Amino acid sequence: MRLRLAVAAMLPLLALTACGSSGPAQEAGPTRTVKHAMGETKVPMTPKRVVVLDTDKLDTMVSLGLAPVGAAQAQDSQKWPAYLGSALSATKTVGTLQAPNIEAIMALKPDLILGSKFRQAAFYDKLSKIAPTVFTERVGVTWKENFLLDAEALGKKDKAAQLLSAYESRAKEVGGRFSKVQVGIVRFMPTEIRMYGPESFSGIVVGDAGIARPEPQRLSGQQDKRFGKLSQENIAQADADVIFYSAYGEAAAEAQAKVTAGPLWKKLKAVTSGNAHNVDDEIWMLGIGVTAAGKILDDLAEHLAPLA
Repeated sequence: MRLRLAVAAMLPLLALTACGSSGPAQEAGPTRTVKHAMGETKVPMTPKRVVVLDTDKLDTMVSLGLAPVGAAQAQDSQKWPAYLGSALSATKTVGTLQAPNIEAIMALKPDLILGSKFRQAAFYDKLSKIAPTVFTERVGVTWKENFLLDAEALGKKDKAAQLLSAYESRAKEVGGRFSKVQVGIVRFMPTEIRMYGPESFSGIVVGDAGIARPEPQRLSGQQDKRFGKLSQENIAQADADVIFYSAYGEAAAEAQAKVTAGPLWKKLKAVTSGNAHNVDDEIWMLGIGVTAAGKILDDLAEHLAPLA
């Protein structure tokens, strides 16, 4: 009888102990505290199973010699960026940027989730119950800060700082050869045409290289200097000594083919001089990381060389 009473008295304590040891707050091994867009989070010193929820974080992980176990895609059934090679061959899909699949993320048993407040703020509470979750604030314009924050969460901030420094040094070296050249950046979307300004990812890379932009593409009259909209009729605003253009998806590629075959496009200075170049949208627009930035510098070095 005494034994049964003693066991009964211990059961509530055992239950409390079991409850206290579960959940993402109790990580195995030592942790670090990372400050981010949603507050402060304790993350593992060396995360092993990382899920990422934005395209820039794919570039970040591969740049740092890592690969996520799962990642969200920009669109359903989209392939991983070809420019990152085979590094993501084992990465599983976990929904899209705007609608991450919570069940698929949970099934991968991550020990760290990297996302963006701009895109996934509504999912943060659910995600943080699965694993320590770190969010960057915005996308695109803050890509360097995002790179360093994500790298901090991954335990690779020193390496990230070295990569960023090497990129910025090379940007100055590449751009130094083309001080008198103006570059235009155009993107064809399924329903519109855009010219990209100084606060877009590719615009920042061109700016880091010290290469000038045509006045209309500086977007000086806009608060948001990422991009401005164009029509076929005012496509002349896209003109420059050299134009780099790309298309986002198949429908946009069809629109691009029609516009670039038209008379107004063919009258552009860059086109008549043979200096309009169709480039990889995954690199120039979606990459948003140090590896993609390096490949933009490759394109600049190659295609601007005749004008040096």
